[in-house]
Formats: sequence, structure tokens, C-alpha cells
Amino acid sequence: MDWTSRRERFRAVLEGGTCVHPGSVFDPISARIAEDLGFEVGMFAGSVASMTVLGAPDLIVLTASEFAAQAYRINRAGALPLLVDADHGYGNALNVRRTVEELETAGVAALSIEDTDLPQPFGTVGATRLLPVEEGIGKMRAALAGRQDRRLVIAGRTSAAAVTGIDDAVARARAYEAAGVDALFMVGLRTRVEVEAVASAVRLPIILGGVGPELSDRGWLAEHGVRIALQGHQPFAAAVNAVYRTLKALREGTPPGEIEGVAPAELMRRVTRDAEYRDSMDEFLT
Repeated sequence: MDWTSRRERFRAVLEGGTCVHPGSVFDPISARIAEDLGFEVGMFAGSVASMTVLGAPDLIVLTASEFAAQAYRINRAGALPLLVDADHGYGNALNVRRTVEELETAGVAALSIEDTDLPQPFGTVGATRLLPVEEGIGKMRAALAGRQDRRLVIAGRTSAAAVTGIDDAVARARAYEAAGVDALFMVGLRTRVEVEAVASAVRLPIILGGVGPELSDRGWLAEHGVRIALQGHQPFAAAVNAVYRTLKALREGTPPGEIEGVAPAELMRRVTRDAEYRDSMDEFLT
């Protein structure tokens, strides 16, 4: 498949003058819904991938191939430019390079590589640790080396603001910018002062991983270099709740015809692209 257009549209978002919220997606149908509703980009998080594919918490037990396979399923279902959270690249810098190769092949428009020490080392449960910045730089350089399509966006990600403080976050942002990444994915920024500190130190577009009330003004964020601001991953949690409530009601004896919240037939036909498949049947099977 040709992934060019979606990668160009993602870069246009980064190069533009506005800040957008991505649609958090986790499978082909959720991605189609986000695309139909007009989201400029989609976001497929590592935590959501672990829950979707394995039914497991976000403890880095998902493999790179499992993550890439689900990303491909999402991408082939539509044309939504997809940003994915590739965590730590599933290993050292060599693994990072391989991860970029697989995700590029899977059609993602952008991916982030972070400098968190993952999976959690023995004896550190409950404490988030960061890699030395030199190792983080090595991972960013390996990610760039693994890229064949220059349109693919590589974002350097750090949670330093919430772990070691804003000064370290700024230093890491500068280091990853110097390494050549296309954007900076900053997690843990909670105040305008912190955003201003990063924005004044770098020239790259900024992606924010989760924003609090103080950072809810997209106009202000756009003025300070933020082009994408995550809102969380409520769609997957809402889907889990809907399935749980439906199965519980059926188990307790509610007649199927009385179940609330079921998608109407027209919506199901739309998200499964029923008309397109029927057109193909008419063309190729009759």
C-alpha cells in the first residue's frame, strides 16, 4: 500500500499553526470512526495496544511484532494518519532501529521513541527511571537510521518533567533535537510555565502527552509550538465498559431487544464499509 499521503498530511499538521487533539484508536473500526468524524490524526498508544492485543496492563509484555501487526490492521482500514507510541523501541538502540523498520512497513505516519528505562528493571517497582541522556541520544539516532521513507516522522519522547524535573526535560529536548528528530513528545508537562520553558529552548514542533486544565486552551498551545495534544484514551475504556454492561445485562436475563446503547444497523454498515464490499461483490461475483 502507498502510505505517502497520510504521512504528508501528518507533517502538514506539525508544520501548521494550530494544535489538534488526536483521536485515540485501537482497531480498524475505531480508526474509521475517528476518520469519519474528521479527526486530523489518530493515536495508537502502547498501553492501549497491550490491553487490546493481550488484555494485559501496560507493563511492556507486548512484543514489537504484535504492536506492528495491530498498527497495520488499523492503517489498512482507512487513510487516517496514525501516530503510534513505540515505547522504548522494544530494547536497545539496535532494537529501536528494527522497530522503526517494522512500523514504517506497517504504514504509520509518525512514531515516538522514549528514554524511559523499560521494561521495569528488577527492584524498581513503583519508580520510573530514565535512561542516561547519552543512551537516549543513541536511540534517537538509531531510529532515524532505521527510517527509509523520509516522510515518516520520528518523535523523541521523554517523561523527564515528571521524573527528574523541568530542567532535565529541557536538556533532553535539546539533545534529541540536536540528534535530528522531527518532533518532541513531552509527557508530564502540567503548567504553562513548563510548556514555555520547553518551547523557548527548542524549534521543533511539540506533542503533549496528556494535558491538565491549565493546558486546555489549544490556541495558547499553538502559539507555543504545540501541534498535537493528547486527551487520554477514553474510547477504549468506554468500549470495555459497553461490552461489560451488555454482557452483564444478557447474563442477567435482559432480552436482546431491550439492550441499550447498541449501534444501529446504519452505523454498523457505515463503519464496516458495507456498501464498498457490496459494490465489489456486484463487480466481481456476478
